[in-house]
Amino acid sequence: MVLNTNNKKPFNKDRSQSGNRPPHDSGPAKPGFAARAAATKILAAVIDRRTPLDGMLDAEGGNPAYKALGESDRALVRAILNSALRHLPRIDAAIASLLDSPLPEGARALHHVLVVGAAQMLYLDVPDHSAVDIAVEQANQDPRNRRFAKLVNAILRRIGREKQEILTRVANVPAMPAWFLTRLEAAYGAEAASRISDTQLEPAAIDVTVKSDAEGWAKRLNGVVLPTGGVRLAAFEGSIPSLDGFSEGEWWVQDAAASIPAKLFGSLAGRNVVDLCAAPGGKTAQLILAGGKVTALDQSANRLKRLSANLARLGLEAETIVADMAKFQPDDLFEAALLDAPCSSTGTTRRHPDVLWTKGPEDIAKLAGLQERLLRHALTLVKPGGLVVFSNCSLDPEEGEDLVARVLAETDTVERVPIKPEDWPGLEAAISPLGAFRTTPDMLPLAGGFASGLDGFFAVVLRRTR
Repeated sequence: MVLNTNNKKPFNKDRSQSGNRPPHDSGPAKPGFAARAAATKILAAVIDRRTPLDGMLDAEGGNPAYKALGESDRALVRAILNSALRHLPRIDAAIASLLDSPLPEGARALHHVLVVGAAQMLYLDVPDHSAVDIAVEQANQDPRNRRFAKLVNAILRRIGREKQEILTRVANVPAMPAWFLTRLEAAYGAEAASRISDTQLEPAAIDVTVKSDAEGWAKRLNGVVLPTGGVRLAAFEGSIPSLDGFSEGEWWVQDAAASIPAKLFGSLAGRNVVDLCAAPGGKTAQLILAGGKVTALDQSANRLKRLSANLARLGLEAETIVADMAKFQPDDLFEAALLDAPCSSTGTTRRHPDVLWTKGPEDIAKLAGLQERLLRHALTLVKPGGLVVFSNCSLDPEEGEDLVARVLAETDTVERVPIKPEDWPGLEAAISPLGAFRTTPDMLPLAGGFASGLDGFFAVVLRRTR
């Protein structure tokens, strides 16, 4: 393994020479070192051990190195990880282009140090000298990487000098891992797959579902009304709870696509409805506002406590039941059921960029099997004539179209209720020829400075016939 010195320029002597730092120097940690070290540890857990990011960034039960940081350093860790995971194939390509041979097989810790440093230099507004200096310090303090400290210094300095050239060189590298991009191309075609892949390079917008008067709340919150009836916020500084109407329970945060399934029932006035897998409660709130007498079901008591707290802020009530949905047997059948099923979450990579690095084809197959079992059971929980809306936030047809087609082909007591494009102006392209909803992150282009896109979602309406 050697550095590729083609077209190499002299080092800028004004920058830190810490690549030559003696390995035994163990003085006080540099400012920002703890944040970068935490980011490196968490990145390793995501990529090498396929550990979901959300849990590690939890303020109470998260990674100890992350919890030990102050809020500003935590924000830096989140920014580094989101940038690194969104751009990982391009960062890997950039690093590889500066080496004549790959990093050693056992150099995973070194790889993560380089990725964290490169992410800051290529995609964040972090001074190059700070990213380089601390990355070299990380290498010096790790016995596995100490002998590579000069290499870390050289690679990252060159990234700093040749940033624009490198960004241009890797611009056509797909942002998604090859295994998933191949599945996208098979499902949507190469051009659409490329657009979907590019959308994950930008963070998701903040959408809110309002109880009423979307136009009025759009004006008050400096937002725009969406075709779903929700409101998309413009970029703002501060926290969500500080915004007008939050504490009064006038709205809640919910991606535009996530708000669609509950709307597919239409009016639920006076009807008994069950929200299966209900927490955290955004869809439950929608069902209540649609007039339903709602039972919210979840197998986690803690998640149901969170749901109840969310509904309390909104001034809404639902019956809650802690139960495994697959074994749930109500005394009386419902007139409608919403099953927003656990899935691979591959439609949410704009807000959860770790998903494609913690999931694989085997996870999609396993989750599709679970969803099919849950859907078949959900269809037994409604009366004849009752509706079941099945949805999830996966982009993969194995968890959506294929699964539903199989259930319909094998069940003679269920029929599809086609969704009509004319009922969804502005989202007509999201309605499939068979009448199912299929949103992809490249849909919903917006002007006026508002972020475009929405989560990838699948939703279908089924009716029990007898």
